[in-house]
Amino acid sequence: MIVAIDGPAGSGKSSVSKAAARELGFAYQDTGAAYRAFAWYCVESGVDVYNLDDVTDAVPAFDYAIGTDPDRYYVRVGRHDVTDDIREPRISAVVSAIARVPAVRERLTAIFRDIMATTERPGIITEGRDITTVVAPEAPARILLTADEDVRMSRRSAELAGTQPEHLVAEQLGARDRLDSQVVDFMSAADGVVTIDSTHLTFDETVRAVTDLVRATMATDRN
Repeated sequence: MIVAIDGPAGSGKSSVSKAAARELGFAYQDTGAAYRAFAWYCVESGVDVYNLDDVTDAVPAFDYAIGTDPDRYYVRVGRHDVTDDIREPRISAVVSAIARVPAVRERLTAIFRDIMATTERPGIITEGRDITTVVAPEAPARILLTADEDVRMSRRSAELAGTQPEHLVAEQLGARDRLDSQVVDFMSAADGVVTIDSTHLTFDETVRAVTDLVRATMATDRN
């Protein structure tokens, strides 16, 4: 059972997807981590992240692994555990640049599909930017998780409490959405994709909306 979830920055994709996967007994895949991991790899290797040819040349040597157990999440590049490193501001600042490179998107999409195909759990929730349309367009359950911009900004500010001023968080969130929207459309639902707007929902209510949809889809498939 593949569940594909898209959504803009600050929509709660990662936290909601992980909690839903835990409740359903599914695996969980954070595709954004792969782009961040590749950005980390480029930065650490001295690759010019704004040079398309240099970034493309770095793709074949990228050795990536991620934990899909919601309770044992990790991200590795080669022998390096980069789970925390990929969240550093220096990586956040360049990840959109490398995500625009076609060779990067092609290689990572292949990785995502392989992980989905080989999970040993009864299902997997994969979340990111173009999951419902490119990575897993045939997934039985496809969801666009969204919320009003002010709400997304407030939630992201709460996550980063004490580390960045709210106005800076808002600028970064808006800039990331603008850059990423030049590559994929994650602000509107494609045909067959169910929109879950969490603007007026609590975290638990949002998780329940996802799990209810997945269970309903599974019941329909069985019939």
